Amino acid sequence: MDFMKKALYLGIGAITLTKEKAEKLINDLVEKGEMNRDEAKQFVDEMLKKGEEEKKELRTIINNEINNVKNETGIITRTDLEKLEKRIAEIESKLN
Repeated sequence: MDFMKKALYLGIGAITLTKEKAEKLINDLVEKGEMNRDEAKQFVDEMLKKGEEEKKELRTIINNEINNVKNETGIITRTDLEKLEKRIAEIESKLN
């Protein structure tokens, strides 16, 4: 697999890149002479950092979509339910 394909696959898979995969990629790049060890390590470190940023961004997008669906469908959250239960308990205690 040539360097560009690996870079593309790494970019696509940056979210799931593990330390073991990163070490293997560094070793592959160095063995094939495509990069020296320092360059390969820096490249992989940048991809790991990008993967973390992409995870955060994806998490934000998913949370926003979940909130949109919740709001559009009228689904209540556990917090909403707990608030209602508390209000009911308060009303019941006032009635007794």
